[in-house]
Formats: sequence, C-alpha cells, structure tokens
Amino acid sequence: MTQALDSPYFDTMPLDDEWWSNPYAKWLLTQAWQYPNVVDVIEQLAHKLLHAEIPLFRMRITVRTLHPMVTAMDYTWEKDSQEIVVAEVPHAVIQSEQYLNSPFRPIFEGAGGIRRRLDLPNPKLDFAILEELRDRGATDYVAMPFVFSDGQINAVTLASDRAGGFDSGELSQIYGMLPALARLFELHSYRRIGRTLLDTYLGRHTGGRVLDGSIKRGDSEDIYAVIWFCDLRDSTSLAGSMSRSEFLSILNDFFDCIAGSVLNNEGEVLQFIGDAVLAIFPISSAHTDAATSEYFGDHQRACRSALQAAREAAARIRTLNADYEKSDQPRLRYGIGLHVGEVTYGNIGVPERLQFTVVGNATNEVTRIEQECKVLGRSILASAEFARVLPNEWVSLGFRTLRGVRSLHEIFTLRDEDNKRSPEHA
Repeated sequence: MTQALDSPYFDTMPLDDEWWSNPYAKWLLTQAWQYPNVVDVIEQLAHKLLHAEIPLFRMRITVRTLHPMVTAMDYTWEKDSQEIVVAEVPHAVIQSEQYLNSPFRPIFEGAGGIRRRLDLPNPKLDFAILEELRDRGATDYVAMPFVFSDGQINAVTLASDRAGGFDSGELSQIYGMLPALARLFELHSYRRIGRTLLDTYLGRHTGGRVLDGSIKRGDSEDIYAVIWFCDLRDSTSLAGSMSRSEFLSILNDFFDCIAGSVLNNEGEVLQFIGDAVLAIFPISSAHTDAATSEYFGDHQRACRSALQAAREAAARIRTLNADYEKSDQPRLRYGIGLHVGEVTYGNIGVPERLQFTVVGNATNEVTRIEQECKVLGRSILASAEFARVLPNEWVSLGFRTLRGVRSLHEIFTLRDEDNKRSPEHA
C-alpha cells in the first residue's frame, strides 16, 4: 500500500508500493532481532545507511517510556564519533523551553514529519537545534514519527552534511523502514519498561528473580543477610496534625533519606511497611575462620555497606530536619536496627497478589532491636551478631529482653559521635 506523509512540512516523496521490499525494513525484520539492545541496533543501522552512501551526519532516536523519573530515552549517533550517546529525558523537560521550541513537540502532537533545508539562502531556523546543526556543517534536517501498536508516537531525526542534503529516494527508503523500526523498538521498549517497573516496585535483586522465573507462591531460598529495619517515630501524631497530602510528602522525604541511603549502598529495599522500611544486604556465605573468629570478604562488605547506609541516612535526616526547622515543620525522629542472620527469602501471599520478603527469626529480632531505639534513646542499634563483624565501631549497652523473643540479646550502639543523643534520636 502506498503511504504518504500527511504533513505540510515535508516535500512530497514517492514511496515504494511494497514497503517490505525496503532493504532496511528487511534487515530490521530478519536480522536486527539478534542484537540484545537498541544501542547495538542503532549503531548497525547507522553503518548500513552510511554503507549505502546515504549522507548521514547525525541520527537521534527518541523513545517515550513509562518510568517514575524519565519521560523518554534519547539515543544519538554522530558520524564524527561513531558512538551512541544515551540520555534519560526527565519529566520536567516537557515543560521546558528546550522541549517547547524543539521539533519533538509537533512530532509528538501528530505532525507527519518535518524537514528543514539548512544550506539554502535564509533558511527557516524555527527550532533551536537547527542553528546549532547548521553551524556544525549540517545541510539538511528531517524529523519523522514512528508509532507503536498502542498509538505511542516516538521520533527519529536525521541530519545530513552533503551539499543538497538528502534526496527524495533516500528519504523514501528511510520513511519506508519506520513500521519495522517501530515493531522492533516496541519490543525492546516493553522489555525495558518491564525491567524498570520490576526494579522500581520490587527492587533490583527481586526484580531480577521474577524475570528469571521465580513467580510462583512459595518460590524461596534460604539466604544469609544483614537485615536492616527503620521506623519513623511519632507518625500517628504527625498524620493527625496535617493534611494527608502534607503527611504523604513528609513520608516521601523520610523514605528518600532512609531507603535512598540503602539503595545508594547496594542494599535491597524489600518493603515499605506503613512508615517503616525493611531492607537486606545479602551475604554469599556465613563462613568464619574457626581459629580466629574473623569474618571474611562478602560478610564484612555487607555489614560495612549496611553501616554506611545507616550513617548516610542519619546525615540526610539531619539535613532534612534543618530545612524543616526553617519552614516551621516538625523534626523527624527515627530508629534503625541492624542484625545478621539466616532468613527465608521468597514469594508469599495469595496467587493473585504476591510479594517477595524475608521471614524467619532474624527478621522478627531486627524489628525488636529497632524498638529498643526508643527505650534506649538511640537512633542506630545493632545486634551482637552484627557488631562482632565490625567490633571497633560498637560499644555494648548490655543484654536486653526483646518483646516476643525468649533469649536475652546483647545490644550495641555506635562508639563514635554520630550516635550521641540528639533531637533525631528516638
């Protein structure tokens, strides 16, 4: 079927009656599937266009995406570098002058295509990118939409540096390959969105397990890990003193400090339990040297990472509270419990609604250790199992009876100045 560009911006271009005879479409449908990501596909496509003597100076492919922080992914290839530059486009860009004065706005709003000749007298430079490209030697600029099966409009832009720019036959072939490009990029896009959503809502490690097939209720394994539990104090009174939206904003600020510190130190946030955070730092082995009782490698790494996350969280909360004081908002108080032990990490719930978490005595114990923060007036406490891995960091507060736990547990507080009593301490 003959296709036409329904755009006032484009010169009329003849297109093949059978787009599947297009060599680039054929390559996308039959060979490009072997490449594991879109970066490789774009690189190979650029090389094929150059090999066919299409005068490609620059190519950018922009794919819109579903992501809590990112509205689109940009992939830019340039002839000089022969490399792909990947950029995440934040949601805020949609409201910026950069976007409002770009060719992407009309393309995403339904324009069939845009073309600007840059080597003509008094060229039309109605988009900021055009002057920049002309100054770099570009002679022609083209922007085209390619559409996913759900109607999502994406964009490919091309610049040439040949005198006279692209000819109509070259643009016809490029335009004719766009349906095949859309199908291939849609597959890669959905894979990326799926992984992003799994990582965002389940965590990087857990999301990977789901993709690897751990999706049935009861799928589990016994692991050794640092268990990290943090709770916000006074949340009931806070919630009662402000609107729900204000309290939600405070909760997100709190989680930015707490969960953000865990993620920044290679931990895995498993659950937000109301105003609390449950996280783990997995350990590959519980092995110790029987002669010296020293812990090795992964064990020390996990404990150091968890401790660094706790210190970072404390620093972030102090900074947040300083900002809150300036606007007469209440200071946030919290407790963090650190423990080490064996837990069962797995899929629980009902078949229609599952979640990954950790269960076992160590999980119950770390929540009780965190509760002692309020009793002892400390913000960070650790079990003996955790403290003995990093003995120089901790000092004992004695043995305590933990609610619901039969045996006494020795509780440790940080030795340094960071854990002295302050307004943040529970």
